[in-house]
Amino acid sequence: MSYIPRLADQELQEKLEYAGGVVIEGAKATGKTATALQRAESVHRFDVDANARALAAQAPNVLLKEKSPILLDEWQLAPELWNHVRRAIDEKNGAAGQFILTGSARPADDFTRHSGAGRFARMRIRPLSGFERSVGLPQVSLKALLRGEIFSVRDPGLTVPDLAELVCRGGFPGHASLSTAQAMKALRDYVGEISRTDIREVDGVSRDPLRVAALITALARHVGTAVRSTTLAADVATRFSGVTISRQETVAEYLAVLERLWILEYQPAFAPHLRSSTRLRSTPVVHLVDPALATAALGATPDSLLRDLKFLGFLFESMVLRDLRIFTHHQLAEVQHYRDETGLEVDAIVTGEDGAWCAIEIKLGGAQAVVDGAAASLLKFASRIDTARMGTPAALVVITGTGPGFVRADGVLQVPYGALAP
Repeated sequence: MSYIPRLADQELQEKLEYAGGVVIEGAKATGKTATALQRAESVHRFDVDANARALAAQAPNVLLKEKSPILLDEWQLAPELWNHVRRAIDEKNGAAGQFILTGSARPADDFTRHSGAGRFARMRIRPLSGFERSVGLPQVSLKALLRGEIFSVRDPGLTVPDLAELVCRGGFPGHASLSTAQAMKALRDYVGEISRTDIREVDGVSRDPLRVAALITALARHVGTAVRSTTLAADVATRFSGVTISRQETVAEYLAVLERLWILEYQPAFAPHLRSSTRLRSTPVVHLVDPALATAALGATPDSLLRDLKFLGFLFESMVLRDLRIFTHHQLAEVQHYRDETGLEVDAIVTGEDGAWCAIEIKLGGAQAVVDGAAASLLKFASRIDTARMGTPAALVVITGTGPGFVRADGVLQVPYGALAP
């Protein structure tokens, strides 16, 4: 399969121009190695090359003297390399573009690993966004929204059944040439491997695959919500006969490992200055790195999701947030959420590095009543912000699954998913 160009290509090139080493992190099969290979001149693959692992342990300098940039793929399998790479960068006075390190699991940070400050730049690779997969007709730039620009755009032509299929296919690059049915089978295998094998690679601890699978399924049921560990444990006990995770601490341990595998994403809470003393909810919202993993864990299909539009709405929201995280990571921005004690919620608050911000609600359909309700929530939220301290929002946006894009009479922008671009 040919390489699919992506936003991460530019980010990697930029980092190689100023950092001695670039660490590319992300879940398995998100395309880290393929992206690194577009720039690497020498390659060592520690997951498949036993000789490379042996050299890392016995003669690491042999690996580090080839033509640069040198790709050290799945370097966490030979963590002793970290300090040797750091030293090699120092020996060349911090010259840029020497090494690319890719890893599918975050190694334990202990006293044997010296800080990489001043030597390494880090970047995160997620699955492909709809924009990168050429979904729809990109017409609305997130960067432009943060600049306060407004848009009127035509309908990209996506339907709700199209969106159900996109959710189930996911954005893993290796699945791009597969049929939807094949991609769904591959994703179920992927979830199975996380449960059986991958989770053990993080810290060497053997965990019950049934408990891991049950927890991933529970996470899939609660995708896009501020779910607590106790709720997940109760869900596992209720839905899986004979499988229990009885202690909250145990659930937290499992979640921590899934996060270190880059499978679990936490969307942090936005903490703005408000005009009133309304209390905010600070619990982060939970997502999987791609909502397709949720459909795989639950055995869902496009047809079954069309019979449960409420759940499809949660998954669609998670897919949009995946894309926003991809766009904002490249732009050094952040995606947060807003919840307060009155029940007011905003799906996404995007903040740029220059302090500009916009508020976004996400709705599967483009029905007038649905969009009206979302717009009303955004306007209510904006009225509570102390703009003297936070600044005026660059835009209030309702992202819909279908329909055209335009500026509503109340000033809220309606933007279809298929029109989104970085």
